[in-house]
This record gives sequence, C-alpha cells and structure tokens, in this order.
Amino acid sequence: MKYPWGDDNPYYSYSTYSKRIFGGRIQKLSIKAGFTCPNRDGTKGIGGCYYCNNDAFNPSYCRSDKSITQQIEEGIAFHAWRYRRATKYLAYFQAFSNTYAPLSHLQKLYGEALSHPAVVGLVISTRPDCLPEETLIYLSQLSKEYFIQVEIGIESCYDATLSRINRGHSFDDTIKALDNLSMRGIMTGAHLIFGLPGETIEMMLNEAQIVSQLPLTSIKLHQLQIIEGSVWATEYRLRSESFRLFERNEYVDFIIKFIERLRPEIVVERLSAEAPPRFVIAPDWGLERADAFQQDIREKMLSLQTYQGKLFKFNEK
Repeated sequence: MKYPWGDDNPYYSYSTYSKRIFGGRIQKLSIKAGFTCPNRDGTKGIGGCYYCNNDAFNPSYCRSDKSITQQIEEGIAFHAWRYRRATKYLAYFQAFSNTYAPLSHLQKLYGEALSHPAVVGLVISTRPDCLPEETLIYLSQLSKEYFIQVEIGIESCYDATLSRINRGHSFDDTIKALDNLSMRGIMTGAHLIFGLPGETIEMMLNEAQIVSQLPLTSIKLHQLQIIEGSVWATEYRLRSESFRLFERNEYVDFIIKFIERLRPEIVVERLSAEAPPRFVIAPDWGLERADAFQQDIREKMLSLQTYQGKLFKFNEK
C-alpha cells in the first residue's frame, strides 16, 4: 500500500522526507557551540530543565572548545565510520538554546557552518522564548539560500507540566514562536516527551491533536528517561514512586495510538529517546538502537493495518 507520503511505511519518516527534499541521504552533524539557556543562567531560573543533561545526547566529537569547522570535519569522519557516507550535511546546532545570543554572534557561528562546502543547511535547536525579531529576520533571509529548520522544545502542551519541569515558558510561547517561524517561511521541528509527571495517557494522546494544529514540519517523540547528571536523577533515587515511566511494550502501543492521531503531513523524525548506557538510570529498554525500535513499530502498525493520521481530525477555527 502506498501512503500519501509516497512509500509503504505506515508513518511519514525522515528518510522519506529527506529523499524528497534532498534527492538522497542527508546527515545531521551535531555541533556544540557554547550556548546556555535562560533557565540555567538565572534570567528565568537556574538548574535548567529537570530531565536534561546535554552530555547524554552529544557525540564524542562535540566540544565547544573546538571551532565549528573542526566539529563539522570530525562529524563527517565520525559518521563515515559508523554509517554509509552521506554527500550532503546539515549543521545541527543541538546543545542548549542555540539562538540565545546576540545576532552578531549567531551570524558568526551560522556563517562559519554554512561556509563549509559539504553543508547545505542548518538545524537549530532552541526554546520558544529565544527568538527575537532580529533573529527571525536573519533566519528568514538565510532560508532563501539554504535549508533552515528551527527545532522548538515543546516537551509538553500543558503549562502545569512546563512549570513542573522548570522550562520557564508557557505553551502559548510555543504557539507564538512556531507561528512566527512559519509565516517567515522557516521550516519548524519540535520535541515532545511522554511520561512527564502528572500527565495521563489521555492527556498525552490529546497532544497529538494539539500539535497537529501547529505549523510543524517535523516532530521528535521521546519517552521520559532518567538521565545521570540531571536534577531528576537525584529525585528518582530518593522517590522513584513519583515517576511513572513507560514499559517498552506499553510505549509501543501508546506511540502507535499517538501516530494514528497525528496530522499525516508532519514528518516523524524519532519515535523514542536514545542515550549512551552510562547515562541512563531508567528505564533500561531505551538502550536499544532507535532504528531497531522503529522497525518494531513499523511492523506492528502494518500488522494492525493502521497508519499515521488514520484517526486525525482537523479542527476548523
């Protein structure tokens, strides 16, 4: 069966999307550029998001004491060793809030990345409250020449949860940021975390309908993991009963139900979180490789004869 995104995969995968946009395989090269966040430096709080330890998802070559060019070169070598070599690359400004700096500094960093002959665009991870007008104008200008995508950490659509995890912004901030990016022609991505304290299965499934109304290009879906070095690592050791972490098979069933409710035009970049074993306190099933987990999801969706958007309902405003 061919689905609207052009292949027989029951959800709109990033590989399908990248082939359509770039004509073949594209590889993201993570870059650590020395940013921080307003909920770390005291502007809106300290300690950062309680679930977060950025070292848990940065490749070994990512160090902010290296130049952008050096990280790109080492990233190309790193991925050539692990996977089939790509011919096109996206510089992925990943760690912390990568628009949280004066425009002149952003121009220097982004410009260095885009000057590399193998780099065809940028993916910039940030918070919704770190996109001032001058930065939006600059990104819009870049998007006329390069592939530019801004990833927003939604994490949750519920303000009570955002307060509980020390985000320091509201969901309304997220809506405004995505609208501002979209109306300037900038592609958007988002992250959601499932299993955050206080949220029920019904609340989390409802987020599929909520985010489907937003101008999203793609989305990454993660189960909550308790990561060594995070604020919640200490809390989990003291009061593990405060957390309701997904079991593997439970999460498989949940994520299929979520995808069924998700607008079919949204690219699904990830279905689960993945971190090096030395960082993961719980749950242990997240240690398997993401591509193997994705294959299990795909096979179960095919066996159930279901697909992305099967239960999606468009809300007319």
